[in-house]
Amino acid sequence: MTTDKIHTRIWREEPEPDNAFATRAAYCRGYDVYGEMLGQARWVEMLYLLFREEAPTAARADLLEALAVALANPGPRDASVHAAMCGGVCGSTAASSLMAALGVGAGQLAGGHEVFLAMQGWVECGTDLGAWQKRLAGLATIPGSIWPAPEHPPGFDPYGVSTATPVKQTLACLAGFNAGSHLSWLQQNLPDMEAAAGCPLTLSGIAAAAFSDLDFSPEQGEMLHLLLRLPGAAAHALEQSSIGYKKFPFGTVELESTAELESSLELEHTVQLKNKEHA
Repeated sequence: MTTDKIHTRIWREEPEPDNAFATRAAYCRGYDVYGEMLGQARWVEMLYLLFREEAPTAARADLLEALAVALANPGPRDASVHAAMCGGVCGSTAASSLMAALGVGAGQLAGGHEVFLAMQGWVECGTDLGAWQKRLAGLATIPGSIWPAPEHPPGFDPYGVSTATPVKQTLACLAGFNAGSHLSWLQQNLPDMEAAAGCPLTLSGIAAAAFSDLDFSPEQGEMLHLLLRLPGAAAHALEQSSIGYKKFPFGTVELESTAELESSLELEHTVQLKNKEHA
């Protein structure tokens, strides 16, 4: 008799003696999840342990938790949250609303792949300001990638004029944990970095520096950024499902009154008459 084995360093299970399909004990990186961690470990410690092969230090756990708070709700103006709200207001399933948020929030404008690209910058440039200035000055294509070339420096806001207040507050808070060198260096060199990029820093740029301080790879940072932004998308989708489409905050779904409808039709008729006169 042959058996198939699951090859993973993350998780190990022991079956119950009387039921091979039930788990007696589960270990994450060697830690007994239900026998030791449950009730003792924080959620962010479990999250870190799943992605890394060791438990986080206290400073790294605090940093990850603070970052999770900062990313938890991008807000209804964010494209990924807007997508989830569209699903909620239309009566889509919970999974559909979350998949909409993931799909829209995966891109290169405040999305998961922007964090990936920004983290690649930390891998290549580290804390070398000169290297960063050269990188930010030109937007090179990504060899062998299915993604198009980025249209703005990853981690910076192409539509911004000055650094947004929440961005400055988040950077100051996260740099204070002293869990690594990237955030504190970014805080000290922010004016030069923004000058090189030609636009202000964004939360995705801070997230990239924080994930780098936590020793996550760009691939891991991209995945975590997608994950940590889902709570806000879920909450807004549920809220919109109960409010209904007539009060959806983006765009006019239908005219509010007969007077508005008559005014609209009158304007359309006037335009048609003018077009005939010029014909």
